[in-house]
Amino acid sequence: MAILTGLEPASVFQYFEEICSIPHGSGNTKQISDYCVRFAQEHALRCIQDASNNIIIFKDGTPGYEQSAPVMIQGHLDMVCEKTADCTIDFETDGLSLRVDDGLISAEGTTLGGDDGIAVAYALAILAADDIPHPPLEVVFTVDEEIGMLGAAALDCAPLRARTMLNLDSEDEGYLLVSCAGGVCATCHVPIVRKSMEGIYVTLAVSDLAGGHSGVEIDKGRANANQLLGRALNELYKTVSYSLISVSGGLKDNAIPREAVAELIASPEATAAILSFAAKYQKIFAAEYHATEPSLSLTAIIGESGTFSVMDNSSQTRTIAALVNLPSGIQRMSADIPGLVQTSLNLGILATTDDDVSMSFSVRSSVGTEKEALVSQLSNLMDVLGGSVVCAGDYPAWEFNPDSKLRDLMIEIFEEQYGRKPVVQALHAGVECGLFAGKLPGLDCVSFGPDMTDIHTTSERMDVASVQRTWRFTLEILKRLK
Repeated sequence: MAILTGLEPASVFQYFEEICSIPHGSGNTKQISDYCVRFAQEHALRCIQDASNNIIIFKDGTPGYEQSAPVMIQGHLDMVCEKTADCTIDFETDGLSLRVDDGLISAEGTTLGGDDGIAVAYALAILAADDIPHPPLEVVFTVDEEIGMLGAAALDCAPLRARTMLNLDSEDEGYLLVSCAGGVCATCHVPIVRKSMEGIYVTLAVSDLAGGHSGVEIDKGRANANQLLGRALNELYKTVSYSLISVSGGLKDNAIPREAVAELIASPEATAAILSFAAKYQKIFAAEYHATEPSLSLTAIIGESGTFSVMDNSSQTRTIAALVNLPSGIQRMSADIPGLVQTSLNLGILATTDDDVSMSFSVRSSVGTEKEALVSQLSNLMDVLGGSVVCAGDYPAWEFNPDSKLRDLMIEIFEEQYGRKPVVQALHAGVECGLFAGKLPGLDCVSFGPDMTDIHTTSERMDVASVQRTWRFTLEILKRLK
């Protein structure tokens, strides 16, 4: 028997469980996309599947709603695939093992993919029903949202007539998301020249930081491991002569890096000074970040002697100068929305090859010109240092609409159903609504969804009662959009 049988709304949980049985990690969306095509065919609905595996399904308005303006329901098909060390599931071929405990749905040993499988389940349940009043619907399922909103960026929006959009990709019931930052990944490249040198191998490492999402936690005062490493290398060179082999840190441009490591060589006489320096600056960094980074560590480990390929003096100077002087963190707070970060950038990935040091930044702003100005600032410094900047994944901001009829309607319905006001929220993180707003002038959009906790982790949970309440909320919105 299906695990979610007996939960209401039955059709929503039926489709959610079917989705969970199909592998649908980012970059592996063909099966789930084809499943949506088969669904449309079985329900005699017009469907478009593009080369990226994005899906658009159309449904006419119900009786009395035929002439209403169309409404878009939107979510993404892909999920983040994480599992525990002892989990044997192969995300490329296997579905998830669901469980329900105390009104919470989870997956055994893996992420659940409630983000954003529940949006797909809601939409399919609405499309399959013949007793839900609604205007003409344009249901859009994008792919690869979790790895850069690639599907939304590739989607041809020409077939879409809707200028009212319900985005079901939020994880906090009672919050209506109405604005988000635009962004771009800017990677700075510093060319390096190498030479051979004998010395003692040493690693200098910053570790055990809190990290976090650069759109959500950038304002929490947390340290950036890549920045601290650059600062340490700069201060160390004032008193100790060394030659740099490499610098590295961070895994994603949009994640605040928790660890960073420098490989270097030094003379036998200098090793004691390096150990002393690490102990001294461990205390300095710990004092500066005592409130936000209680576990911060700066360590030096002395290795074996040998001959190594190191950066020449000019390359080392330019690399350290870039690490010390490239901006990172909050650049400006919003003057319109209290507490909202308006513009920031995060040095998320630091990497070294034989002939290059790269520094990848996630640049964000809810003001497009400020985003452009930050990229220009990076470019100017790279020009001085003989480097370059390559930008990718540019997406526009979703700017706050003071005259949103959809937002006002949803606030009204929420107050009626919940007996309290919702939280109207703007995020510094990027969401797909920004891409759609950029492609569809005049788009009126709100993002919302049921309660989920610990998304993108193996502790992910989705609240059944919240799914039920959000379902009723969604149906009333469609009913009132006549």
